[in-house]
Amino acid sequence: MKKLFSRAVVYLGVLTVLDFSLYAGVPFNNLEGVGGAAFNPFAYTAGNDFEKDDTQPQKKSLADIFSKPQIGTWYVHLGDVGIDWTTIGVAGTLFKRLEVSYGYESISVANAKNIYKNNFGLKYLIVKETDVIPAISFGTVFKHTSFSTPPGVDKSGVDFYLVATKFIKALPVPVLLSGGFLSTKGQTLGVLGFNNDRDEVFFGNIDIMPFENIAVGFEYRQGAKYKTWKDADYWNTHLAWFVNKNLTLIAAYVNTGNHRSSSKVGLGGGVVVSLQYAF
Repeated sequence: MKKLFSRAVVYLGVLTVLDFSLYAGVPFNNLEGVGGAAFNPFAYTAGNDFEKDDTQPQKKSLADIFSKPQIGTWYVHLGDVGIDWTTIGVAGTLFKRLEVSYGYESISVANAKNIYKNNFGLKYLIVKETDVIPAISFGTVFKHTSFSTPPGVDKSGVDFYLVATKFIKALPVPVLLSGGFLSTKGQTLGVLGFNNDRDEVFFGNIDIMPFENIAVGFEYRQGAKYKTWKDADYWNTHLAWFVNKNLTLIAAYVNTGNHRSSSKVGLGGGVVVSLQYAF
């Protein structure tokens, strides 16, 4: 019996390791290329293994200087307003602390000229995650849009954010919680230019993992409000399939507000698909 018990312990230990070594994980490259979900950044930095035990001595390698990169593509179809939104982003991390990212967006609008947007991001991991403390990061994203902005609206702007992220494994199923505050001038995430005013908004994510390679979640981003412009709140429900340790596929339904509203700028609802690859 003692021998059987020992084998069972070893077997369960192997399964525990496999849970986190056979499948990819967060963060993904969001719509703007930053390590996060679809709209929101996470405190985790791109290309790092957050399940690795940093308390044990580790042999130094090139990965300690610059992580392997990760890339992500998104396709958003907002049928209410005839928009096809396609993005590609790439990100990596220096010294396991400083994430560097780039994202390119192409927004095709029915019967209108296409809009292109470039995003350059930096994120610094202030506090590493422990059993009781979430990871905490501060970040900034410089953005530029090709949209023909009216007088009083800029084509370029800078966002700043503070975000905390925690992966909770002590519950019946693992849960990922993330939330933070964003300071922005962006109109429709900056696609339609940057206001002279600045607003601070809340964003948050919750994901549960009913299976080791499946995540189901909800994402929310509060709409920015300026004197001359008000964005609707954005939210989505999503399903992520961690195909293997490199590849993740995501499907979602997104709602970006009532496109007929006269008080807030909304783009309606639509479908989202994404492919994420971590090297």
